[in-house]
Amino acid sequence: MEHIEQANFRLSREVLKSLRKAVPHGRQSRFVEEAIQKEIKRRQFLKAVESSFGAWGERKDLGTTRQFIRKLRRGRRLKSVRK
Repeated sequence: MEHIEQANFRLSREVLKSLRKAVPHGRQSRFVEEAIQKEIKRRQFLKAVESSFGAWGERKDLGTTRQFIRKLRRGRRLKSVRK
């Protein structure tokens, strides 16, 4: 069984009012927990994307974007001619 701990934090009056209106009383803690988990995953994903940005730029075997695309197109044209 998962150990549950209590956390105390403050919410604006408007957010708390919206929470109470939208989510039944006995489910509010779970709702907040799920929202926090979702936001943590989103931030971890963004961090991973940012840290990997430009990783392909270090590859010298691909050439420039223009060269790479021309190579792809050339290969496709040759395949269609050979058929």
